[in-house]
Amino acid sequence: MADSKGRRVVGVELGGTKCVVTLADGREILDQARVATTTPAETLSAIRAILHGWQFAALGVASFGPVDLDPASPTSGFITSTTKPGWRDTDILGPLTAGLGVPNAFDTDVNGAALAEMRWGVGQGMADFAYVTVGTGIGVGLVVNGRPTRGFLHGELGHIRPPRLPGDDWPGACPYHGDCVEGLASGTAIRARLGAREFADVPAGDPLWDGVAHALAQLCHVIVCAAAPRRIAIGGGVIERQPHLLPRIAPLLVESLAGYMPLPDPETYICSPALGPMAGPLGPIAMAQRLIEPALGTDEHQPVQL
Repeated sequence: MADSKGRRVVGVELGGTKCVVTLADGREILDQARVATTTPAETLSAIRAILHGWQFAALGVASFGPVDLDPASPTSGFITSTTKPGWRDTDILGPLTAGLGVPNAFDTDVNGAALAEMRWGVGQGMADFAYVTVGTGIGVGLVVNGRPTRGFLHGELGHIRPPRLPGDDWPGACPYHGDCVEGLASGTAIRARLGAREFADVPAGDPLWDGVAHALAQLCHVIVCAAAPRRIAIGGGVIERQPHLLPRIAPLLVESLAGYMPLPDPETYICSPALGPMAGPLGPIAMAQRLIEPALGTDEHQPVQL
C-alpha cells in the first residue's frame, strides 16, 4: 500500500475520548479524520475503514494505556489495565494492521508525543528527552539514547508517590494509588479536590496550586535522578489553562535536587512543548517515519540516535 514516493505515513493517536487519524508527508498533513472513542469494536472498525482508504508506507499507533509493548508477549499490542470502561485487555494493533502490509510501530501516546517534540520541537538534537502531559491523567514519555524506555512494561511515572507537601494530608484521587502524582495533580484530582468550586474560578494564588506544583516538581526530581534527560517539556490541559504553574516547577526542582545534580540550564530546562496540542497527533507520525528512514536516507530532522 506504499505510495510512489514512499514517504507518506499514517499516525493513529488513540485517546480516551477521541482518536485522530492523520495521513502525512513529513510534517505536512495531507488528510486527517477524527473518530469518537466509544466501544473497541465500533472505534477500531471506523479507524480501519479510514486506513484502508489511504495509501501509505508505514503506520504508527500511539495509544492511551497502559499497553503491552513486548513483542514476545501473547498480548503485545493490547491495552491492558486501563480504567476506561470496556477497553481493558483490548487488542489494538492486530485489528488496525490486518491486511495493510506495511511496517508498524506501537507505543504510548506520551512516548509518541516525546518523539514528535524531538523531531520538530523543543527536543530537536537531543537523544535524551522527557515529555510530561498534565491533563485528565498524568503521563510521561521518556526517551533515553534515542529510544523510548522499555522493560517488562513501559514506564508509568505519573503514578510515583512523591513526598507530600508539609501539612497536606488530602488522600488523593487515584483509584490505584491514592496520592500518587496523578492522584494529586491531574485535572481529575484537581476537580475532585475543588468540590463545588469551578476549575476556572480558582485564582493563581490559591494554596491548591502549591500542592500541584510541588507534586509536579517531585515528578521531575524522579525523572532527573532516573534518566537525566537533556530537557523536560510539560504540557497538557491543566498547564494550558493554568500557565502560572509551569514557571513554578523549575525553582522547586532546583531546590529539591539541592545541588546534587546541577541542571544544564535551569532557565530553560523545564519548558512548554513547541508543538502544543499537535504533539499528540504528530507523535505516531514521528514513530512511523522512523520505520522508513533507513530506506529514505538521512532526514535533517531525525532525532539523534546513539
